[in-house]
Amino acid sequence: MAVIRLFAQAREAAGTGTTTIDAPTVAAVLDQAVARWGEGFAAVLAGCKVWVNGEEVPLATAVGDKDEVAVLPPVSGGS
Repeated sequence: MAVIRLFAQAREAAGTGTTTIDAPTVAAVLDQAVARWGEGFAAVLAGCKVWVNGEEVPLATAVGDKDEVAVLPPVSGGS
């Protein structure tokens, strides 16, 4: 099972910051996350970057037990 970590709006939409999901690819992890957390999460996910183990990867990338999938919404801020 891959660990999925959610940040900012993705964490708010899911109601959690981390969980595990058993899926063979990044795309399958995200599909299961959307099935679990619904359309609000899907809407946030559409604008996010997805990284595995600290690197941006294609959605077809395989994931396993030791992998961390991070969902990173765009960052805004400044003064």
